[in-house]
Order: sequence, then structure tokens, then C-alpha cells
Amino acid sequence: MPKLVYTAITSLDGYTADADGGFDWSAPDAEVHAHVNDAERAIGTYLYGRRMYEVMRAWESMPLDDEPEVIRDYAAIWRAADKIVYSSTLDAVSTKKTVLEHEFDADAVRALKAAAHADLGIGGPTLAAHAIRAGLVDEYNLYVCPIIVGGGLPGLPSNANVRLTLLESRTFGNGVVFSRYAVAS
Repeated sequence: MPKLVYTAITSLDGYTADADGGFDWSAPDAEVHAHVNDAERAIGTYLYGRRMYEVMRAWESMPLDDEPEVIRDYAAIWRAADKIVYSSTLDAVSTKKTVLEHEFDADAVRALKAAAHADLGIGGPTLAAHAIRAGLVDEYNLYVCPIIVGGGLPGLPSNANVRLTLLESRTFGNGVVFSRYAVAS
């Protein structure tokens, strides 16, 4: 059965965005980006909250002619995948292969997983928190940056208790540490 995979790039203290909403400190270098690309190749459908979608939709139309291969590769991966955006405030989506849902329904996501032919990725910590608390996330791909930002948007929810098994870890040249975990059975 396909997995629901939560991928996040966080600070060492666990934030995906700092107290001012900034996340420029999390931009992956070419080595980390290539690893992200390889991990994302298995994703057939992305599930996004509004804020994550608003960041990610730039991949739909960004000019790629002068971009490095790692950027062109990710754009192709992202454009090929289906997307579902969960938002009570958006009226419409502006990218291809994208469906808008006005509320997160855990049972509908379970059915989506059961019917899927490829893994699903969930992006954005606010939406992911709903899926984590509902027991829907099967795997966690966490990229931890060597920075402490002191506050902001947490990458993982409070009041969730999930036992994990480490599947893989890697340290990159820029100090980013990748850890891949599966939910322990």
C-alpha cells in the first residue's frame, strides 16, 4: 500500500519558519536538493495546506532555462504530480493537476491512500499536524538545518505521540542532517 510521507526542512530547534515567517535559512544547496529530488520521485500526489501551496505553486511557471539541473529536475517532479490543496479561504487554485478541498477529511485521505498507485506526500506543518494526529502519516523525512531560530512555526505538532523507527540518516556537507523514520508497528 502506498505511504503518506511528511517531508519537512526545519531548524535545529524544530521550526519550518522563524518568528517573522522567514525560511530563507532553509533553502537547500545542490547536494541537499538532489537528495530531496530523489526522495520525492516516488510521490504521485501532494497534499498541501494553503500556505505551503502558495509557496510551492511557483514551481508551476518558474522560468527554468538558466536554472541548474537540480532545479529543473525538481520542477519536473513537482509538475508531474497531482496536488490537493486544503483551504477554507481559497476560492480557486491556479496550478494544473490541482484539486481544492475546503476541509481536511481524515477518512477521505485514508481512502485516497488505499486507492493510490504511488506514495502521497504531505507538505506544510499545519496540515501535516492533522494527518499526524489522525494516524495517517507512515513516514517522516526530516532535513534539519544547522541553525537555531528561537521560535516560529513548529515542524511537528504538540500533543502528538508517535513512536518511530529510524530507517536512514545522512549528514550533508553543509551541515544539514537528514533522518527518515517509519511509524513503529
